[in-house]
Amino acid sequence: MLPLPFERTDNRMKVFKKIDIFVFKAYFLLFLGTFFICLFVFIMQFMWRWIDDLIGKGLTLDILARFFYYSSLTLVPTALPLAILLASLITFGNLGERFELLAMKAAGIPLTRILQPVFLFSVAICIGSFYFQNVTGPDATKKFYTLAFSMQQKSPELEIPEGIFYSEIPGFNIFVEEKDKKTGMLYGVMIYSNTEGYEDAQIVLADSARIQTSADKKHLVLTLHSGERFRNMQSQGGMMKRTNVPYMRETFVKEVDLIPFDANFNMMDASLLSGNAQTKSMKDIEIGLDSLAHRSDSIGRTLFATTRRTTYKADLTYTSSEDSARLATKATTMQTNLDSVFFNLTDDQKKAAIRSATFKARNASNDYEFRRVISEETEKSTRVHTVEWHKKFTLSLACIFFFFIGAPLGAIIRRGGLGIPVVISVIIFIFYYIINVSGEKLAKSGEWIPWLGVWLSSMVLCPIGIFLTYKANKDSVLFNTEAYMSAIRKVLGLRVSRNIVRKEVIINEPDYVLAIQQLATLGEAWKSYAQRVRLLSPPNYLLLFFRNKTDDTVEKLNEEYEGLIKMLANSRDHALLGALNNLPVISAHAHTRPFHSYRWNLAIGIFLPAGLFFLFRIWRYRLRLYNDIQQILKNFTFIKERIKTITENN
Repeated sequence: MLPLPFERTDNRMKVFKKIDIFVFKAYFLLFLGTFFICLFVFIMQFMWRWIDDLIGKGLTLDILARFFYYSSLTLVPTALPLAILLASLITFGNLGERFELLAMKAAGIPLTRILQPVFLFSVAICIGSFYFQNVTGPDATKKFYTLAFSMQQKSPELEIPEGIFYSEIPGFNIFVEEKDKKTGMLYGVMIYSNTEGYEDAQIVLADSARIQTSADKKHLVLTLHSGERFRNMQSQGGMMKRTNVPYMRETFVKEVDLIPFDANFNMMDASLLSGNAQTKSMKDIEIGLDSLAHRSDSIGRTLFATTRRTTYKADLTYTSSEDSARLATKATTMQTNLDSVFFNLTDDQKKAAIRSATFKARNASNDYEFRRVISEETEKSTRVHTVEWHKKFTLSLACIFFFFIGAPLGAIIRRGGLGIPVVISVIIFIFYYIINVSGEKLAKSGEWIPWLGVWLSSMVLCPIGIFLTYKANKDSVLFNTEAYMSAIRKVLGLRVSRNIVRKEVIINEPDYVLAIQQLATLGEAWKSYAQRVRLLSPPNYLLLFFRNKTDDTVEKLNEEYEGLIKMLANSRDHALLGALNNLPVISAHAHTRPFHSYRWNLAIGIFLPAGLFFLFRIWRYRLRLYNDIQQILKNFTFIKERIKTITENN
């Protein structure tokens, strides 16, 4: 009994569901692995920026754990696109390498349907990434920078080396000849201190010393034994000459000093980062943009009001043309009167007026410079806020773009594992990273429109993803080097050489009698064509570009020529096969016109410089065809003689 139509539909839907589960399971496990690998790589690369602030500070494990945790949260949106790209490449590369992808296509399932479960998962990751950047990311970024800046401000762990000057204690340089690691005693100590200024610099020499931290960890207790103190007295010399009071010398048996040195870890106030755009959600960024726009308008209004006060205060109530003329006359008169008043002043009054004008001009210049700096900072902050607002979209959409690049590329390459997919993923991501960073930098500097700089990487990735998906869905061979070489040879006018080899098994032996007849007939036809067409002369410009004329004779002769070669290629004679390899490959249409389209030929012919270029190019093909015909006739003579020898021996 045949199944009903709805039963076939249910079975088909069931098969599709199994395929969805199969593809998703193969992808999901790889995605988890690649995500944590990418996140780990990004964290290690990120640590190099902060390595100097981590080493030698004596930070506890909980502080380091918080630092790594917050830094990993800030890098999650960057690691997701690369993880999707790498997982897609490996997954569909494995399916193609094991011919599972081919089996699905043979079952009538298109590639777009096979990609559907992974695509839906990528969309979910995109939405999750956007939510993460808008909700969790800003808070994590604020906590990370708060912790990082606090770590920068923490004093380094006290570890004085031997034989070099130690300058990590503010205002002190300490030199130790020898150190006892068991007792903590320092021997041969020299201390240079400028805590009270360079004019009151002190040098302390001691046979031994010990440095300990106070109970509150805010001071260092320095105990010195058997030493001398030298102090510069220049600042206390007053009007005395330095030769009279060079320095003060003090000898001591034991001396205890307290040095301010805060060894505690103090968290900075997180509110200091409230103006950072990276620590804001989209709603907070929009509020910040409104505040910046209001500040910019306030600066403009204030500058306009100041400019009006410092310029000539004309009566703005005049409206008629007569009043306007009177206002202009009044301004001219006042300008003339001011000049005359200045020249009537005494020299001292002129100097005082110039000093006053210079002072006012300098103040105005400083005021304008101050306002310029504020305006530039406001504009820069506005650009940064706009960039961060758009960046939340672009980083999220990069997950989808990288999926449409990785999945089709894996289906085309058909190579799984961690070899070629990893190399290709790194190259693509570096290309994306360079474009993204360059566009973001240009947007923040004001050289580009902010949204254009941020969306530049998406504008590049989207067409690439569409192109690769189209190629993979059409089963196009994207990495066929022979196809690219053929196109290059066609553009440059190069040809391939024949490569006919002796066959081990021959089903149809060549008909040598018929071959001799065809050689004679075809040779005469090629010779007659060369004499009739006059290939050595240049082509007619008007006929070349303005008449859509084809050379059917060459096309017909070339078809018979290739058929004869194909028949003789079944020969077992090495000399005959070598003569066939010497026969040139004829381009039947290269010598007729530049393009197959009449409109293109017409456009090129109208544009004279391009027309002359293609004219000489076609002439070159005509000369090459003439030389090919001469070579064909020469080789035909040898082939006929060789065939006669073969038939006589048989």
